Amino acid sequence: MLTALTGVFGDRADAVTVAGRCASYEELLGAAQAVAADLAEASVPAFAVTATASLETVAAVVGGLLAGVPCVPLPPDAGPAEREHILRDSGARLIEVDFTRRVPAARRAVSAVGSALGDPALILYTSGTTGAPKGVVLSGAAITADLDALADAWEWSAQDTLVHGLPLFHVHGLVLGVLGALRTGSRLVHTGRPTPEAYAEAAAAGGSLYFGVPTVWSRIAAAPESAAALAGARLLVSGSAALPAPVFRDLERLTGHRPVERYGMTESLITVSGRAGGEVRPGTVGTPLAGITTRIAAEPGAEIGELQLTGPTLFSGYLGRPEATAAAYTEDGWFRTGDIAAVDGDGVHRIVGRASTDMIKSGGYRIGAGEIENALLDHPQVREAAVVGVPDADLGQRIVAFVVAEGVTGTELTDFVATYLSVHKRPREVRFIAAVPRNAMGKPQKRLLLEGEGAGPV
Repeated sequence: MLTALTGVFGDRADAVTVAGRCASYEELLGAAQAVAADLAEASVPAFAVTATASLETVAAVVGGLLAGVPCVPLPPDAGPAEREHILRDSGARLIEVDFTRRVPAARRAVSAVGSALGDPALILYTSGTTGAPKGVVLSGAAITADLDALADAWEWSAQDTLVHGLPLFHVHGLVLGVLGALRTGSRLVHTGRPTPEAYAEAAAAGGSLYFGVPTVWSRIAAAPESAAALAGARLLVSGSAALPAPVFRDLERLTGHRPVERYGMTESLITVSGRAGGEVRPGTVGTPLAGITTRIAAEPGAEIGELQLTGPTLFSGYLGRPEATAAAYTEDGWFRTGDIAAVDGDGVHRIVGRASTDMIKSGGYRIGAGEIENALLDHPQVREAAVVGVPDADLGQRIVAFVVAEGVTGTELTDFVATYLSVHKRPREVRFIAAVPRNAMGKPQKRLLLEGEGAGPV
């Protein structure tokens, strides 16, 4: 899996840079072999590491792959209860890593076998928005298939310098942003924090491929000088949540690039994406990657429905939860994403939102919250928007928009949406808030907005 560590791409002193600290492939391999040797002697079923933005985290994950012991990355800001749940549920031993430590050749040989591709490589925990976080088991085969498909879609190669500042306990930052670089041989620059200034500084150092979540891209678009520095990049990639159309347009204007969006989940890795050099439209996430097949499970006459898929990138199951794993699949073996989507005649996918919170059934219509949010965000006074359906005795659900805006009334925003979309999609109510609550990856936490609304589906 980690092709770059075999020497096929050569080596350089700054092959991997994390928060300003550089390491060659040889140095990374040496630190990882020390971790692998310790894991082999300890005979643990899994191990955990506090996944800070550091070379130590990278060495721990690589060491686990070499030893064939799955790694459980812990969010650095996790509270005591969350950490305790993850460690107890996974049975993982928490380890500390000394990046400067090396082991004798005799001990390194123990860790040289590595894990078979079908074995568990990572156990990533879900956000727990619908209950206690579940451990998602990812095999080396799934990770490898995904990285190779993305390398093809994005023309990602050893000539690239990948730049990002994303957390190392999620698929985006860890699997794509670290293992992807070690698979393709691209130089990796992790900025520590994903600030506009840090991304611009990396551009001066030759950054060609940039990863970000919408929050990151929104901040970069709001910093014109930093955004302009990305003009020399080859590809900008956005994921983990929908990129608002105004941010897309601002980035295009400031950088000259139309950002590529991609879609995925912890359980499926990345399955749908735009292509380097291909047509890219705001609000769309492209077409299925190589090996992935998708379908839309929609009611008769409906344009949108649940996105379901099959392919080699799917997870091995939820750790210790066979019932939950079985429930994640349809009777004929397709993975239920729980996301609502539409597909146009060219096979381009558009994600409307989550079935649990973003599919609104109002007055007999099935409405996706995402398109209403995009319409609201096109208003110059609106900075953030989150749309939900709340129980309504007459309509079943009524559309409520939570917005961060100044100098505009709710009525004006409702009328504004009605000029973009069908009248039945306009918000019945607009509530002004200070900020939309989001998780670490920038995804809106809509259930927090609805606390106190009473019983009923959202």
